[in-house]
Amino acid sequence: MNAPSADKGMAFLPMAKKVPTGAGEFKLPSIDQSFVQGTVATSVGTVPQVGTELTRQDKHEHYLVRWNIGRDHFTVEPGLYAVGRPDAGSLVLVGANYKMSFDLLRQALAGRDCWLLILNTKGINVWCAAGKGTFGTEELLDRLQASRLDAIVSHRQLIVPQLGAPGLAAHEVKKYSGFRVTYGPISLKDLPEFLDNGLQATPGMRRKTFPLRERIVLIPVELMQGLKQGIPLMLFFLLIGGLAGRGHFAGAALIHGLPPALAVLIGIISGTVLTPLFLPRLPGRAFSCKGAIAGFSLFVLFFAATSSLTHGYSYLEQVSWLLLTLAVSSWLGMAFTGASTFTSLNGVKKEMLRAMPLQFFSLVAGILSWAIALRMY
Repeated sequence: MNAPSADKGMAFLPMAKKVPTGAGEFKLPSIDQSFVQGTVATSVGTVPQVGTELTRQDKHEHYLVRWNIGRDHFTVEPGLYAVGRPDAGSLVLVGANYKMSFDLLRQALAGRDCWLLILNTKGINVWCAAGKGTFGTEELLDRLQASRLDAIVSHRQLIVPQLGAPGLAAHEVKKYSGFRVTYGPISLKDLPEFLDNGLQATPGMRRKTFPLRERIVLIPVELMQGLKQGIPLMLFFLLIGGLAGRGHFAGAALIHGLPPALAVLIGIISGTVLTPLFLPRLPGRAFSCKGAIAGFSLFVLFFAATSSLTHGYSYLEQVSWLLLTLAVSSWLGMAFTGASTFTSLNGVKKEMLRAMPLQFFSLVAGILSWAIALRMY
């Protein structure tokens, strides 16, 4: 079936900036995607039909992404998809093109007939994309126009995740497209009940919690990101310690380079593992403060338990190790704000302006103190 001709431009968009090239041009997703099981014919063309049961490959991909493996390319094509055999009266649910979000959404819709309008969030989940602006009013209007949804469905209602609300201006969506936004529940596990109850949410569906289980799930990706940043610094200490220390390279690296490298590792573990695990228990509101406290606690425990190995090192060296741990653990603890329900975007910006100079000072002071102590041998 021939696609309708694309409208010229997108003058209806409430954008002060220039409309991107290709915005609003007709486009449906490819059927050559692993999760596509068939097609649904519509008045504007063939829409890919997706399965609702996750395959072993899907679950394996989720596991890898949890460990930050292939995370930057874990996306699906944006556009319109079908679940089951939807018709003109079927509901339309809006989602992100981060594949894990997409997979969990289609899984929650098992046994139903509906449309999925997937926005191009650059492979970012709904909540984070709403804060970054990729899950937003302009992208939604663009995707509505590009999919020609108004020619496919007879109603004018969109179900949008509540966590996407910060990025959307529902009144502008209604004004420029005619589609009315209804916010779904926060958690996908509540979506079936929400749909069965006539799109009515209970108070519990509007409340976002952050229990231990959810924090644990986030640890692997945070840990891998922390190691990615910290390993070069650890190698730096081993290399300089080996070259500048007395004796042969391996022995000098072990004596002078290993302790600061371990201090960095302690900071990584503190900021990416202990901070999320004990988040509600750590003192202070600032994540940089929570990370620093976690780092200080683990530093004291580790070096107290290995006091026999650190015997003979100067106080200056030991202070340098502590400064390194505090800088790394505070930085990585603060980075966890992007995965937490405890902060707002404005709060994060204010904290970063205050904490980053202190973290930088602690890192530089730690390196200089270690270098001075190394020169004293």
